[in-house]
Amino acid sequence: MNTRDRFPTNLTDRFKRQIEFVLEVDRLKEVYRQSYLLYADRHENSAEHSWHLAITALLLAEYANQPVDTSRVIRMALVHDLVEIDAGDTFIYDVAGNLDRAAREEKAADRLFGLLPADQRDEWRALWNEFEQRETAEAKFAYALDRLLPVLHNYFTNCRSLKEHGITRDQALRKNAVIGEGSERIWSLVEALLRDALETP
Repeated sequence: MNTRDRFPTNLTDRFKRQIEFVLEVDRLKEVYRQSYLLYADRHENSAEHSWHLAITALLLAEYANQPVDTSRVIRMALVHDLVEIDAGDTFIYDVAGNLDRAAREEKAADRLFGLLPADQRDEWRALWNEFEQRETAEAKFAYALDRLLPVLHNYFTNCRSLKEHGITRDQALRKNAVIGEGSERIWSLVEALLRDALETP
C-alpha cells in the first residue's frame, strides 16, 4: 500500500512515519497462531494475542517473582510479536522452524522498527530486545505470561492444538518451565493444568 502520497501535504515527516507504522502493524491481524480461540472455532491471530497479553499483564502483575514496572511489561506485550508481520509465528514445538527463528525475527525487527522516527525506533527496538533477552524482571514476567496464555487456550479447548500436533505432557512441561523465572505462582498453575490435561508418552 502506497500511503505517503495520500497524506495531506502539511504533515511533518515524523507524523507521516508514525501513521505509516500504524497502518503497517495492522498486518499483525493476519498472522495466525496455533492456539484456538476459546469462544469461536478458529485460530487466534497475533494481534489478538498481544492485546490479551497486555490485559493479562495489567491484571496479574502481583504474581511476578519480583516487583515489576507494569507499564513496561504492557509495552513489551504490545511490541513483542510485531516482528511476526515479516517472520510469521513460529510454534514453540516446531524444532525446524525454531532453527532460524531468531535470524528471521532480527531481520524483521530491523525493517519494522526502522519505519519509525529514530527516537521511537530505538525505544521500541530496546523493548523488543529486552523481551527476547529475558534478563530483567519485567521481561521474565512478560515472557511467563506469553507462555501462560497458550496453555490456558489449550486447556479450555481440550488441548485441541497440542493434541493435533502430538505434543506430550513431558514436552509441554519442558517448554513451559521457563515460566517459573518470571512467576513461580503462575508456573504452579500451568504445571497443574498440563499434568491434568495431557498424557505422558
